Amino acid sequence: MNRMVRAFATAGLVSGALFFVGMQVQAEPTRATMPDIAKLVHYTTVERGEVTEHIMTTRAAIEAVKRGEPIPNGTHVALVDYRDGKVFRYFIMEKGERWGQDYGEDRRTADWQFQWFKPDGTINMDENTARCQRCHTSRADREFLYTFNDMRRFEFE
Repeated sequence: MNRMVRAFATAGLVSGALFFVGMQVQAEPTRATMPDIAKLVHYTTVERGEVTEHIMTTRAAIEAVKRGEPIPNGTHVALVDYRDGKVFRYFIMEKGERWGQDYGEDRRTADWQFQWFKPDGTINMDENTARCQRCHTSRADREFLYTFNDMRRFEFE
């Protein structure tokens, strides 16, 4: 009997582990929207192996950073992820008035929210935005942007 109980317990643990391994953490809905990419300024490019990332934002955001002012509400920062010469996905940060209050202090990135989008502009709910948010908290002194200094150095043509 004891051996049978252990066999059922082991089977339960294995099936539970398989369930969680197969489970994918999904993105949460946020207020971040897909911007009109054509209206954004391409201010830097990052190469990561086979991946090319064009980073874009508004002229007003770049000018604010250059003046040492906060990036204005309503700003989008877009990372356009290219693979094999085609858009693979978009990572969007958008800033809105009091958007930070949607999260607890431990997850807040000022008033920035994040979202992943597919090449067709629809939300990609298979990407985990909480992971992005946690990573960007380390850049609080730079408007939560990894490319803040690139923005500051960018010269308009």
